[in-house]
Amino acid sequence: MPEQYIELQEVINKQVEVPQPLLTEEQMEQITFTLIEALHTNKQVCLTYYKKGPCITETGLIQFVDSLGNLFVFIDEVFELKNKMRLSELIDVRFT
Repeated sequence: MPEQYIELQEVINKQVEVPQPLLTEEQMEQITFTLIEALHTNKQVCLTYYKKGPCITETGLIQFVDSLGNLFVFIDEVFELKNKMRLSELIDVRFT
């Protein structure tokens, strides 16, 4: 029985899988600007990012941004865990 559940989960995962959206240079600059503003004002943001198939949306605070190193640190609202991510994984950032 457990094998059936594993196969079923794989089918469900493939259904939500999408190719990573390509952003323009202007969109990436706007995302970086919003992250830096959120960092300096300590405002909560809603992030949408690509994670090996599906697009995921989370809410939380930005703790660190390194635009040259292509990474940032995000503390999620639910578990208050630090998440280190690449800027290139981001699709959208908005203030909540």
